Amino acid sequence: MTTTRTEAPTRPGLAAVAAAVTVVLWASSFVAIRHLGTEISAGALSLARLGLGSLFLGALLFTRHRPARPAVRRWPAQRDWLPLIACGVLWFGVYNLALNEAERRLDAGTSAMLVHIAPLLIAVLAGFGLGEGFPRQLVIGGLVSFAGIVVIGTSTSDGRAETWGVVLCVIAAISYAVGVVTQKPLLNRLPAAEVTWLACTIGAVVCLPFAPTLASELRSADAATIWWIVYLAAFPTALGFTTWAFALRRTSAGRMGVTVYAVPAVAVVLGWLFLSETPTALALAGGVLCLAGVAISRRS
Repeated sequence: MTTTRTEAPTRPGLAAVAAAVTVVLWASSFVAIRHLGTEISAGALSLARLGLGSLFLGALLFTRHRPARPAVRRWPAQRDWLPLIACGVLWFGVYNLALNEAERRLDAGTSAMLVHIAPLLIAVLAGFGLGEGFPRQLVIGGLVSFAGIVVIGTSTSDGRAETWGVVLCVIAAISYAVGVVTQKPLLNRLPAAEVTWLACTIGAVVCLPFAPTLASELRSADAATIWWIVYLAAFPTALGFTTWAFALRRTSAGRMGVTVYAVPAVAVVLGWLFLSETPTALALAGGVLCLAGVAISRRS
């Protein structure tokens, strides 16, 4: 009788490194998206990022050495397709579309504060839906990091928030949280690379209606714009989501959700370095709170 592996080998060191790589790459995407926002529309950028990301992931997946591991299937079973489609449509498709469009209406601080209600939603959904429960250090760490997000958002907000932009950020946060929780069980049955590639491809299909807009905008784009899009696809998307899936497979969804609270803190530093956006003392204090909360949540 063939058995299905339900738990990945315990490699806490590798999981922590993968989570750290994910945080840095996802934070860097804010710099790239800010640079591209005035030249490429939200839908076109989503399609370009996910389409190229799917190509990069597919090339990596089908050209690498694949050792025989009979305990892990290489293609989704019938029961896997519904959560896989949900993950691809919500996290890769809807999340990118909603967030890219929201950032055209809201300042960066307000957007970060709203979108990063997602880790708390992940912790709650995973606690109830995946049976992960609510460990004390996870709850405390989540609240500390959320306080840091509020501080960062308050320090960078210009006080204006369009209602539709707020709605889009909330949609992005909910899509993000539900996508993560639907992905977690898949990683117990399927390799992380396959799950990431299929979900990214599904997200790209969702964005196909924006193909004519993308083609039109690329015709007038300069070389720097093209390279920023390639960077978004290759690193924050292809590599970042792969390292995320690797880490998520080896820890709880709730703990990984709290880990990404560090993304806004790292984004503040990268914006300071690459966009000359000097953070306020309050923003730096918020970043320290975010990182402290992550450290608390990841304690054994």
